[in-house]
This record gives sequence, C-alpha cells and structure tokens, in this order.
Amino acid sequence: MQLTILGCRGGVPADGQPSSGYLVETAGARLLIDCGPGIAVALSAVAPPSSLDAVVISHFHSDHCYDLLPIGKSLLNGLVEVQGGPPRREGEFRPVPLYVPSGARELFAKWGSLFPVTTLPLLDQAFEVAFDVQEYTPGASFQAGDCTIEPRALRHVLPNCGMRVEAPCGSLAYTGDTGITPDLVELASGADLLLAEATLSETDRSDHGRLSGTDAGRIASAAGVSELVLTHFASSEPEWLSHLSKTAAKEFAGPVHLGSPGMKVEVGRGR
Repeated sequence: MQLTILGCRGGVPADGQPSSGYLVETAGARLLIDCGPGIAVALSAVAPPSSLDAVVISHFHSDHCYDLLPIGKSLLNGLVEVQGGPPRREGEFRPVPLYVPSGARELFAKWGSLFPVTTLPLLDQAFEVAFDVQEYTPGASFQAGDCTIEPRALRHVLPNCGMRVEAPCGSLAYTGDTGITPDLVELASGADLLLAEATLSETDRSDHGRLSGTDAGRIASAAGVSELVLTHFASSEPEWLSHLSKTAAKEFAGPVHLGSPGMKVEVGRGR
C-alpha cells in the first residue's frame, strides 16, 4: 500500500499547498480520499482521474470536497468533441464510484447547476454521469478493488467520518477532521499507519472538533499503530510544524512524519 499526500493544508490552500487530498494505492485499487481546493491539479500530475477506483469524502467542509466538481468535469471532458479540439476519447466510459455522507444528492444538484456549459450540456452532468454517487452509513463498510473501507463517525462541528482502509498489503486509518473521542482509538487500533489531522498547537476545548500534535501522538500510542503521519496544517512555518512533530513524538514512540504535498509513504508489508 502506498499513500501519496496530494494536499495537507487545513482550510484554504496557501503557500502553494492544496487543501486535504490523499491518494491510496494497492495492487488492486486506487482511492482518492478527500479532495479540497487544489487537489484536481495535484491528482492530474500523478494519475488520471479515470484511473480511480473510488473517491471517498469524509465530510462536506469545502477544504475536503471542493474539487469534486472539476474532477467530475475532467472525467467528462474526454466524452465531448469540439470542432478544432482534441478527438473524443474512444472506449467504454466507466463512472467513478463516489462515496459521500448522506444528504449529498441535494447538495450536488445545487452545485452542478452553478457553472452551466450551455453548448456542451454533458459537462454539467458531473454528479449524474461522471460519478456513481453512493451515500455511505457510518459503521457500514464498502469495497473498492482489494480494499475494504469502513467509515466511522467522529466528533466535528459538521458530521465527519474517519476512514479505515484495509487491504491484503496493509491498513491505514484517516481521521478527517475531529476532536478527541474514544472512537479515534477504535478507528486506528493496530493500523499500520495513522493519518491524523494536527491543526492546532494545543488541545481543542471548544465544540468545533480539532486535534493537536499532542492529541495525534496520544491516539497513535493508545491505538498501537506502527507509524503516524500528521496533516491538515494551519501554517507552513517551520517552527509551527516542528512544534507539532515534537509534541506528537513525546506521546508516540514510533515514527512521526510531517505530511507535505507529493510525499509518498509505503504502508504495511509494502515497506
């Protein structure tokens, strides 16, 4: 299993870094988990969207889902032919399974109508044609290639599910956005890698739901994971990132990595 960090910025993109987006590849699957602003471009640099076996969205804050529309339109782009433009892509078209929280269809209907292409109406069908939209239920796992993905409800101001990805070659747990909850340890228990947000420099005491470096390290230790990757950063300042890494390492004895765009991590037996 290989994890590629496409984007690791919390909130809006900044300093040349896209927001959240993570490519997970195994012998039998290629998954995109979350796709905030900038991820459509970052993904296109490493893999064509048509090669994806699934897209999985943790929650509907814009920094985790904003680029669904451009990715959908790029999937459809090869199906249209414009006089003087590239030829239409031949072969059977395969919609990409898109796993999203409940209520997505109403959102997508509004979203897809915002930027109509009246002369090429197919390009307005991202969520009807490009994707096979499937609303998941927390706790109910689903398959994508050789991967089993289990979404688990965590604590955030907007409903968010962390994701557990299990494959013959390894296991990965991803938090999405969350505050402290016992469900985090259950989600990550025994995983080869924990991909954890580390947005804050100290524990979130509000109702919003965020993790710090210290929180991520404690969760990794309690869950007995093999290694920890921090992501969803509020700043790219070296001192800020160093603090997150050091505070996580005080709580977790295993390897602690700071995520960065383009970073690749071998997970599980693939190491």
